[in-house]
Amino acid sequence: MAFTPLHDRVLVERVESEEKTAGGLIIPDSAKEKPAEGRIVAVGAGARDEDGERIPMDVNVDDVVLFGKWSGTEITVDGKELLIMKESDIMGIITA
Repeated sequence: MAFTPLHDRVLVERVESEEKTAGGLIIPDSAKEKPAEGRIVAVGAGARDEDGERIPMDVNVDDVVLFGKWSGTEITVDGKELLIMKESDIMGIITA
């Protein structure tokens, strides 16, 4: 199944967090928090301004982004758990 977000929404796949602390301790699954970092899978065309013109999106497919802990709505597409959220829920793009 293909999924294309509408307007200023994006589809995000969470990036798994580290399983060890900086000191080398292994973190059990029950103690892990959901990561607030993800990779953009799909991007909508952008919202429209008052004149009907498209406002270009600031993020692109494959960007790694940081978002709020409770941002987005969880959905399942082709067996993958993904998040759909508005572009405004994204706090920034992570670059290497």
